[in-house]
Amino acid sequence: MATIDLSQLPAPIVVEVLDYEDILAERKATLISLYPEEQREAVARTLALESEPIVKLLQENAYREVILRQRVNDAAKAVMLAHATGEDLDQLGANFNTPRLVIAPADESTIPPTPAVMEADEDYRLRLQDAFEGMSTAGSAGSYRFHARSADGRVADVTAISPSPANVTVTVLSRDGDGTASPELLQVVRDALNDEDVRPVADRVLVQAAKITRYGIVATLFLYPGPEVAPILTEAKQRLQNYVLTMRRLGRSIRRSGIIAALTVEGVERVEVAQ
Repeated sequence: MATIDLSQLPAPIVVEVLDYEDILAERKATLISLYPEEQREAVARTLALESEPIVKLLQENAYREVILRQRVNDAAKAVMLAHATGEDLDQLGANFNTPRLVIAPADESTIPPTPAVMEADEDYRLRLQDAFEGMSTAGSAGSYRFHARSADGRVADVTAISPSPANVTVTVLSRDGDGTASPELLQVVRDALNDEDVRPVADRVLVQAAKITRYGIVATLFLYPGPEVAPILTEAKQRLQNYVLTMRRLGRSIRRSGIIAALTVEGVERVEVAQ
C-alpha cells in the first residue's frame, strides 16, 4: 500500500482561519444590534472612535476570543497524525504501540548531563504511517519498511523491493556519517526482520547499505544593495541545510531548482549555481 503524503492533504475543516479584525467587527455589530433602532447610529459612531473605553473593551475581548479559538485549533491538530508534534505525537504513537526511537542515549556522566537524542517528529510520523503494515506477516513492502525503521534509531530511511519471487532486498540509509550503514547496524536490521514473527518463512531477505552519491554545492548569491551581508548568508546557509536534510531520503535527488529556492532568502536578488 502506498504511503499517503500527509503534506498534500487538504486543510481540515475543524481548524478555523482566524482574523482579529473580522471578530472585532462581528462583536461591534452584535453590540449595535442590541440597542433600539433609533440609537444604533449613535452607537455606531461611538464605536468608530478608537479612544472610547467600550472600544478598548471590545478589542480586548476580540483578542481573547482569537487566543481561545486558536487554542481549539491547536487541540484539534494535536490529535491528527499530519499535524501533531512533540509529546502529542508520542501519544498518537502509543495508539499504534510504537514508541519514539532513541537516536543517542542520555549520558548522565557529563557536566551538565547530556540529554538523549530522540527520533525527529517527521521520521517518527513516517514510521507511524507504516505501523498497521507492521502488524502483518504477509511480507508487504510496508511491513518490511516499518520493522527495519523500528530496528534501531540510527536507521534514517529504508526501501524494500522484491527483485524476484520470494526474494526481498532491504536497503538501509544510516543517520551516521555520510549515510553508509555499518555492518553492525545492518546485522541489527537483519535480526529485526526475523522469520519467527515478522516475515514469511519462505522469504529470503538481503539487507544492504545504501550506495551514497557524494556531491558539493557551489553557488553565488547576488544581493540587493543596502542590507548587511552576514545575516543574509547565515539564513541562506540554514535554509540550504534544511533542504538538504529534508531530501536525505533514499531515491531523492538534490535539484538545482531546490537549491535556488532555498538560497533565495530576503535580500537575495538572484542565485547562480555553479555545481
